[in-house]
Amino acid sequence: MKVLDINDFKAGWFIGNFEPTILKTSDFEIALKIHKRDEKIQPHRHNHTVEYNLLTDGKMEVNGSQIEEGNIFIFEKSEICNVKILSEVTKVVCIKVPSNPKDKEIV
Repeated sequence: MKVLDINDFKAGWFIGNFEPTILKTSDFEIALKIHKRDEKIQPHRHNHTVEYNLLTDGKMEVNGSQIEEGNIFIFEKSEICNVKILSEVTKVVCIKVPSNPKDKEIV
């Protein structure tokens, strides 16, 4: 068994076509994103990937809708992601398909 620390990876991304990673693959990316209330997340989009998200802790507003623990929200290709963190700490499991680390456009 291996035990690793999420803090050893870049911005919570631990599987995908980048370094460091625990599994190098171009098929998908996985991250545990941890956001704080005062964090500013720039509106952005991914033109070549679909992003699947599961909110596991906290509350946030995404594209005008309130998202709560247990909610799954999906961004299709080119859909703008506009997020406001509503709780002290928010945790999101994020999966992007395929893995394309350069596919982020600030809008």
